[in-house]
Amino acid sequence: MASLKDMRTRIASVKATRKITKAMQMVAAAKLRRAQEAALAARPYAERMDRMLGGIARRVTSREGASPLLVGTGKDQVHLLVVMSAERGLCGGFNSNIAKLARQDANRLIREGKTVKILCVGRKGADNLRRDLNRYIVDRVDFRSIKQMSYAQAEDVAKRVMTMFAAGEFDVCTIYFSEFKSVIAQKPTALQLIPAQVPEVKAGAADGKAEAIHEYEPSEEEILSELLERNIATQIFRGLLENAAS
Repeated sequence: MASLKDMRTRIASVKATRKITKAMQMVAAAKLRRAQEAALAARPYAERMDRMLGGIARRVTSREGASPLLVGTGKDQVHLLVVMSAERGLCGGFNSNIAKLARQDANRLIREGKTVKILCVGRKGADNLRRDLNRYIVDRVDFRSIKQMSYAQAEDVAKRVMTMFAAGEFDVCTIYFSEFKSVIAQKPTALQLIPAQVPEVKAGAADGKAEAIHEYEPSEEEILSELLERNIATQIFRGLLENAAS
């Protein structure tokens, strides 16, 4: 039987552990709140970017000379899958669910006779896909030294994708990430970036009023080309923030 001194020591140890655990809970709650706020704040900007691209794309009547980021290369033979996951584990099915969706699409494309290339952003996604799709992984982006994701990291990934596209290394690019729904629910998501999937914009306002007339300087084609490049980094940044919250 433990002595009174041993019991007092044990009680003090448990109280100290409880204080440490409570402090860790408070830190984790603060991190979650910041990550959730960042992800939710990025959505309206990304969605508005889509609507703006759709509006300007509708005004560009001729597709001749349009940016390949909008109209594509005219082929869909080579697909680049940008799989964005975490650098660390111990997060349930977060990484495996993203990798599962990417694996399903990769296997489907391979069965259809397409060429698949995989760019892994995050170590865990690469570890998961390496088991059966290792020969398709062409590159990997490591963010282990980054404590908090910023637009600079999204720009780095976007530049790598743009460099590969300019070199003619792929025809279609799709990013994979986990959309944050709640603390216990995340949705693995695939979003095609190249060619851009701009939403259809209906003529006229929803309330029946006449649609506003805009004049662009420089031309719609030049603005659209600039926005398409910026949209790639914007959507990648949104995916990184959604992953951080998830």
